[in-house]
Amino acid sequence: MASPFIELPVGERLVRVSNPDKVFFRTRGETKLDLVQYYLSVADGIVRTLFERPTQLKRHPDGAEGEAIYQKRVPEKRPDWIETVRVTFPSGRHADELCVTEVAQVAWAANLGTIDFHPWPSRRAHVDNPDELRIDIDPQPGTGFKQAKRVAAVVHEVLVELGFVGWPKTSGNRGIHVACRIEPRWSFPEVRRCALAFAREVERRVPKQVTTAWWKEERGRRVFLDYNQNARDRTIASAYSVRARPDGTVSAPVRWEELAEAETEDFTMATMPSRFAELGDVHAPMDEAVCDLNVLLEWVERDEKAGVAEAPYPPNFPKMPGEPKRVQPSRAKRSA
Repeated sequence: MASPFIELPVGERLVRVSNPDKVFFRTRGETKLDLVQYYLSVADGIVRTLFERPTQLKRHPDGAEGEAIYQKRVPEKRPDWIETVRVTFPSGRHADELCVTEVAQVAWAANLGTIDFHPWPSRRAHVDNPDELRIDIDPQPGTGFKQAKRVAAVVHEVLVELGFVGWPKTSGNRGIHVACRIEPRWSFPEVRRCALAFAREVERRVPKQVTTAWWKEERGRRVFLDYNQNARDRTIASAYSVRARPDGTVSAPVRWEELAEAETEDFTMATMPSRFAELGDVHAPMDEAVCDLNVLLEWVERDEKAGVAEAPYPPNFPKMPGEPKRVQPSRAKRSA
């Protein structure tokens, strides 16, 4: 027997939604159709944040608590209006990823069970040159969103001193992401190195609260600033992405003045549509606030002169220039 489906008119497109009544989020009983309609309710925001970016699909065909399928390649069988962009990974392999230019493409992906969208920090015209510096404030065991907000305040302080405009959002889980728009002039290694220099400056100011240690055994009960989120092929959930939790929280763009009182659970599929209808996309001006990466490149040079060198890359990367030994410290001691 064929699966039940409906067809939704989305602009000039007709988007098929199969099994529309299938429950995806058990806290409020929201369905796959509710997920699609949520993305239509924040259309301008989700399209703006994904626009022309290679985007990985994180699919949950059985709902938020089901197994996640990370899909880098869009299905070969797809409507002719689904756009793609070719990307190359550290392994040298390549893939044609989703490239959003209209909300119907988001709705189509949501029908596949895509709950959250994971875009690259670069766009189709300059795939190898990011136009976004990402600051990932990631609480470690023993810390949580409260500690992340305290660190975010320091991050904001440093950004202001740099003359940078940062755009914060809740991750939808325990952390906070801050994006800074930059010109697409620099390579991934250069942007990542700048993110590392920034993170180390925050760490110097509040060393008891923040760590840049790549190895988990060295982090302790501190908040990790994950500079490697700026490495090639690393992605984070986009603004307005629903997260795979039973309560359907959303990675929510916020204003700096809101952040101190905000909680992750304030922003859900149920609450975000009304907020968006009232405020619109609070990150809409981001493209007009381009930051000068040269300032951070000076910090990179300062660190290198002081003997503060590179840090490890993720394990799927080939050995990178200047990178220290990619060996867990405790293992290095045992083998010494």
